[in-house]
Amino acid sequence: MLRHMRTSIEISDNLLAKAKKVMRRKGVTLRSLVEEGLRKVLTEGSTESGFTLRDASFRGKVGLMPGVSEADIRGALEEFNEGRKP
Repeated sequence: MLRHMRTSIEISDNLLAKAKKVMRRKGVTLRSLVEEGLRKVLTEGSTESGFTLRDASFRGKVGLMPGVSEADIRGALEEFNEGRKP
């Protein structure tokens, strides 16, 4: 027995516009297009070649970039944190 679940998803305007073009060209619904995409991703996931992180060993200079002070960094962090307060 097939069961279906109703759900809501949020899609960016740009992505939805592209999806609508594909829907018109293929003559399908958004539901079928989303299901097709999910099936592809899930199938690829089972046979994924995988993403490999490159070696993260640091071989450069240690310290701040020229012209940047610790006070500059503290000020930038304070500005950032101020913008995040509700």
